[in-house]
Amino acid sequence: MSHGFAQIAFTPTVQKVQEQQGSRTAYARMEAGADHTNHRLSTAEAAFIAARDSFYMGSVGETGWPYIQHRGGPAGFVRVLDDATIGFADFRGKLCR
Repeated sequence: MSHGFAQIAFTPTVQKVQEQQGSRTAYARMEAGADHTNHRLSTAEAAFIAARDSFYMGSVGETGWPYIQHRGGPAGFVRVLDDATIGFADFRGKLCR
């Protein structure tokens, strides 16, 4: 399967619903397509990220519950360092604009 997320998202149960709703053919074509490196950032994504002045960062703690944090700063405070790495300056406190 060409897309890793499809392996997770399109379980047999989901595929059955796709068939019932008439969308299974479209997803099957996508799954059979050429392999893609969807885990790498393109120049278009890097430009989009560089223009942001905030983002949300999510993680999961040892108890299995999600923890979401907001990070903000001037546009450009978050950067793509290479096609697999994002870095950001961690500003303490509230940033007033």
